[in-house]
Amino acid sequence: MSATKKPRIAISIGDANGIGPEIAIKAAAGFNSASPAQAVLVGDRYVIEHYRASLGIQKRLADFEQADADREMAICDVPSLPREDFSPGRICAAAGRATIAYVSSCVDLVRSGHCAAIVGCPQNETAVHQAGIEFSGYPPLIADLTQTPRDKVFMMLSGAGLRIAHVTLHEPLHQAIARLTPDLVADGIRALDDTLKRLGISQPKIGVFGINPHAGENGLFGDDDQRVTEPAVAMVKAEGIGADGPIGADVLLANRKHDAYVAMYHDQGHVPVKLISPRVASAVTIGAPVVFSSVGHGSAHDIAGKGIADPQSVIDAFALLASVRA
Repeated sequence: MSATKKPRIAISIGDANGIGPEIAIKAAAGFNSASPAQAVLVGDRYVIEHYRASLGIQKRLADFEQADADREMAICDVPSLPREDFSPGRICAAAGRATIAYVSSCVDLVRSGHCAAIVGCPQNETAVHQAGIEFSGYPPLIADLTQTPRDKVFMMLSGAGLRIAHVTLHEPLHQAIARLTPDLVADGIRALDDTLKRLGISQPKIGVFGINPHAGENGLFGDDDQRVTEPAVAMVKAEGIGADGPIGADVLLANRKHDAYVAMYHDQGHVPVKLISPRVASAVTIGAPVVFSSVGHGSAHDIAGKGIADPQSVIDAFALLASVRA
């Protein structure tokens, strides 16, 4: 067995009836001793074994504490999905319930020191809700699993070298704007600064988007930035964080002089990343004690089990987290 001490990255297989298991296994099969980290597949062993065999992958499965990365794929078996409910392409409550169990086990692996970070393959929100579980995406779930207040946990979208964290996310725009406060924006900047440092950037430079066009143009386009983003930036700068702004998002993105950016609402951050990195952007949950990245696409139940799903999103998320520092 290899004597490597490289970090382990847990890969939750997501909804077992979607494309998650397929892309997780395709990605893990390509990693070896030359990879910067070791992948640990987390999910029902029989599901993972099914795809290993159907895809013709030669590497066999071995317990993650003993697997040789050159010859075997590491696995953490989480028996959660009844065999009668494993049906690629079918949305069902049992698969939704199992999805949450896999992620919960990944969090336990990180908090116990066995893994450094987590990649989450696509969930299906309908399946999770059918299981009677309140669910609005991975960031709130990670917050709950780590006993972190939800308003301290944020999402950073990363793709093609562009990283943008979001202060608000899945809510109506008028509600998002009303919820913005200096403290909330400052917490988002702090979470991004901490994550960038854990990714190996020792002195991050962070650009903060204004709320209104031109960051309000000194009140010409509203006073939101004077009330919210300006005090937030002043607050974190006094703490030694390298934040600039608020500045209009168009100006900051045109110059691209920062390591990452902070957007105030969903589309302000999603559109630029999805424009330059469609379908393969990574969504990183930040602000919690564990670093978690989900892939930038859905569970694609329509092609599940057909062997045609592209694993690039998992490969990119894995590469992003391979440098995570505890």
